[in-house]
Amino acid sequence: MQRGPRGVFITGTDTGVGKTLVATALVRALVRSGMRVAVMKPVAAGAEITRDGLRNADALALMAAANVVSAYETVNPFCFSLAASPHVAAQSAGIPVNRAVIRRRFDELAALSDIVVVEGAGGWLAPISDTETMADIAIGLDVAMLEVVGLRLGCLSHALLTAHAIESTGLQLAGWIANHLQPHFEHADKNIAALEMRLPAPLLEVVPFPALAEPAGDPTNASSDASQPPLTARSPPGPFELSAQAVARLQAALRP
Repeated sequence: MQRGPRGVFITGTDTGVGKTLVATALVRALVRSGMRVAVMKPVAAGAEITRDGLRNADALALMAAANVVSAYETVNPFCFSLAASPHVAAQSAGIPVNRAVIRRRFDELAALSDIVVVEGAGGWLAPISDTETMADIAIGLDVAMLEVVGLRLGCLSHALLTAHAIESTGLQLAGWIANHLQPHFEHADKNIAALEMRLPAPLLEVVPFPALAEPAGDPTNASSDASQPPLTARSPPGPFELSAQAVARLQAALRP
């Protein structure tokens, strides 16, 4: 992976499909494999005021999983208190999202690491301003893409449209992960099979329901999705872990 793209950008088919869960699991798996892993959450909408300033829980979860230590402002250069779409949160704060700043912070992280795991906000085309979207951030970073597919009714079209939009930019879709969002999604196996036939990238992992993610404050991530039923005593202990086989498939898919 060191000879491939300097980073992997985690996007999703929608808000609340499990990006933070997958991103932190990927970081932990890469760390276990012996890599120096930095993380980035370029834009976060939904943060709490702390003695150190505004802090977003998803960004903090990423930092806790990484083994490359960086300043919070480098990991999350644009952090907004308002829990809303990124462009709305930025407008409310009076701070425009600057992609040049994001690229500089990414370059700083890439210089310290073997790979940077970047988590987006919302879906692929979530607005960050009146004219730009999360896609523009990924394009500016020139990294490989990993798509998280939330398994629920409508996911087939959402997944295929997202993949098509990614590939139309020239970025590489290196793989995808299916995440069960419901305890009983009828025909889940058939949906996964349909996507395996149609998506231009390998299926890396299927996340069972429920999987425990780190607490999050960003409404554009699954870990802050209030629609998911509360976890019960039968929930598996600890956070979801990505298998070594999934990481190997991702490494094999990345272009040298």
